[in-house]
Amino acid sequence: MPDLLYPSNETALLVMDPYNDFLSEGGKLYDRIKDVAQTVGLFDNLREITKAARSVGIQVFIVPHHRSHEGDYGNWKHKNPTHVVSDRLKTFAAGTWGGEWHPDFGPHPGDVVIKEHWSQSGFANTDLNEQLRQHGVEKIILVGLRANTCLESTGRFGMELGYHVTLVKDATASFSMEEMHAAHEVNGPMFAHEILTTREVISNFVTAA
Repeated sequence: MPDLLYPSNETALLVMDPYNDFLSEGGKLYDRIKDVAQTVGLFDNLREITKAARSVGIQVFIVPHHRSHEGDYGNWKHKNPTHVVSDRLKTFAAGTWGGEWHPDFGPHPGDVVIKEHWSQSGFANTDLNEQLRQHGVEKIILVGLRANTCLESTGRFGMELGYHVTLVKDATASFSMEEMHAAHEVNGPMFAHEILTTREVISNFVTAA
């Protein structure tokens, strides 16, 4: 159990990429994350931590991946593997069910929806840093998809910008347990200040006076 608190006036919960294509049966990537999600209890833990954060007044930020459009990458010189897969599968396609929010994990009234990120970091080419600073946030807690890509990249970027970074290892998933191991046992300790379970994080939520 960490010897720290998460005061509501300086903590943000970042929910990464809560789209149907990831989190709903029939989504384009659902079968890829399903086994890991079930193993770690992703869906129940996401429900628990988002509910708990909102109940104590912790600001929730929805941090979404770019919704695919036809021709997005047609003239790009340096497409990375994420772009190639996104272009091929048309993941989170704009105007489709897969590109809509999962009904349990999308934004609620009062949440902040960040501009879409094109690659993996929720900070790169978005307004996430500006929004966090304007809300007085010092500590960011990362949940959602995927552990070894968007969460890791956003967490690393956040650490470089001076935020206290917490990874929640059972409120995320990826395509394999090997990827989860890499995210939380190999790479995470190099940048994250805390790597905790959902229950451990929630037990340290504090409503600011």
